[in-house]
Amino acid sequence: MPQKAKQRIRIGVGGWTYEPWRGPFYPDGLTQKRELAFASSKLSSIEINGTYYGTQKPESFAKWHDETPDDFIFALKGPRFATNRRVLAEAAPSVERFLTSGVLELRDKLGPINWQFAPTKKFDPEDFEGFLKCLPKSVEGRAIRHAVEVRHESFQTPDFVALARDHGVAIVVAGDSGYPQIADVTAPFVYARIMGTTEAEPAGYADDALDLWTNRAHVWASGKSPDGLATFGTKPAGNAGRDVFLYVISGFKVRNPAAAMAMIDRLA
Repeated sequence: MPQKAKQRIRIGVGGWTYEPWRGPFYPDGLTQKRELAFASSKLSSIEINGTYYGTQKPESFAKWHDETPDDFIFALKGPRFATNRRVLAEAAPSVERFLTSGVLELRDKLGPINWQFAPTKKFDPEDFEGFLKCLPKSVEGRAIRHAVEVRHESFQTPDFVALARDHGVAIVVAGDSGYPQIADVTAPFVYARIMGTTEAEPAGYADDALDLWTNRAHVWASGKSPDGLATFGTKPAGNAGRDVFLYVISGFKVRNPAAAMAMIDRLA
């Protein structure tokens, strides 16, 4: 695999404060305030979930920046106040408040923002385009990457894929969950969330599944699209390399760090 593609792939989990990880993942005796430093030494990215539920302090973002390695990246969940609304075009004030709330304190460690929608939210082209127009490409001179996690089957249409591609917004790939899968590449990066870890597997997934997702990350990073995933639009033009963010979420959560680390080992 080309070194350039390898460096584009980041794998992690959702959050880092989870009591059942103490022992299976965090060493015995590790203080809670050191958990982020430990997790970021084993993973290459973390998706921050707390930003979905409420506002975080600028000091918190600055602290998270300082506690993690130089090449670490955080993805953020956009606030539910922006996505859980009837008229999405009215989300602009909520989006602006979030992006000026201190997230830029992450500096170069600020990765994509995942705007997650309720499973009941159906695709309305005009309504959804109104939301995409609320997403700025930069804030205070810093480029912002956006992804949308839609969870209603009505989005499985070429019109939605084309709309996301027109705006350069990634569609979050629902890897192996019960949510509708849309694996079309619509941005210069790929954002995938896999949810199939089980208690029976020490690394969350069987070896063949870990190999499969690692290989898919390689293919995405190379600029191509992997086989075996549901797509609905035209193929993207060109084959330029792209960043890949893959998060092990939900499932049997105790195993998620092990699954992420097993895939990181495979990248090496």
